Amino acid sequence: MRSPPPEPRRGDHGSNIIGPRNPEREKQAPDLDRGTLPSLKWSFADSHIRIEDGGWARQTTVRELPASRELAGVNMRLDEGAIRELHWHREAEWAYMLEGSCRFTVLDVEGGAYEADLTKGDIWYAPKGRPHSIQGVGKGGCEFMLIFDDGNFSEDETFLLSDWLSHTPKEVVAKNFGLDPSVFDKLSQKEKYMFRGITPDTSSPGLPHRFTHSLLAQPPLKTPGGTVRIVDTSNFPVSTTIAAAHVTIESHGLRELHWHPNADEWSFFIRGRARMGTRVLDYQPGDVGIVPRSLGHYVENIGDEDVEMLEVFRAPKFEDFSLEQWLKGSPSQMVLEHLNLQDSEEGRKFMEALRKSEGKEPVKPAKAKLLGQASA
Repeated sequence: MRSPPPEPRRGDHGSNIIGPRNPEREKQAPDLDRGTLPSLKWSFADSHIRIEDGGWARQTTVRELPASRELAGVNMRLDEGAIRELHWHREAEWAYMLEGSCRFTVLDVEGGAYEADLTKGDIWYAPKGRPHSIQGVGKGGCEFMLIFDDGNFSEDETFLLSDWLSHTPKEVVAKNFGLDPSVFDKLSQKEKYMFRGITPDTSSPGLPHRFTHSLLAQPPLKTPGGTVRIVDTSNFPVSTTIAAAHVTIESHGLRELHWHPNADEWSFFIRGRARMGTRVLDYQPGDVGIVPRSLGHYVENIGDEDVEMLEVFRAPKFEDFSLEQWLKGSPSQMVLEHLNLQDSEEGRKFMEALRKSEGKEPVKPAKAKLLGQASA
């Protein structure tokens, strides 16, 4: 039996909605409190899709989600052999492989040329202005999430090899390479962007290098309610502008009450159903959530399967504070007075539980130990 959508009531205040409504959408936004926080949620399902020969791309930027000022995301799909053509950006590019496998190539300013084959859970980073390319390899190709360190990024404003040459006189191109102009008679007259190519030989795969990192192969921080893998300049030094955490939350578990002091959080939900508390909104796979810098929040798994998500930040280091850590590190009497628990049995139980806690447990289990049992 389907549950009814929330009504704008609280006790004797408010009333029901009797005009037009979208019940399924309303269920995804159970928070009925007033406030001035802007919209903090967008779904890639609502983004325009650029369909090309061999794949597609769709983006979430400050234009789709005005709160996404620090980062922008592009979800891209490449069939086997399809190429995201040789290009570069004014922004740095951080990418997470969602499915399948690809070959990533990149140049550095020291004259090095690198290529690597990446699979699900791997990441790459192309610093600003570094030329690179992506090609789907293996049966079924690949899908990945690209993150750029500027919310105003646009996938339609990329520097493409084909576009550059199409706007350069053929005679100049020929002079550059010391060849006859007729060699370049077949140059494309417009950008290629994405196109089908010949699948490269993968029997001798490209090797990992400093621009790539195997995030899911990284040993996780295991907690009673899930796992956390953090990637930043401490273990992926080249990624100087973007840090991230890969988080799993078991059914009905909780990503603890916390905040990030150094950057907005750009959350991307890969699997499961979650409820995130800033403005309280429900999220499902393909959704993006923004948490403004230093705003306290949580993520709760409200489904029966694990939640898998990325927390991404425009920062060199991952930083967070937890509520439990904060209270444990504060004077006991002051904490009790803030919570109106001074001179009470409940206060004694709370402080005993806080004393025994780890102080920071990023993911809490569904059936956390009750405070009253903490001293048992």
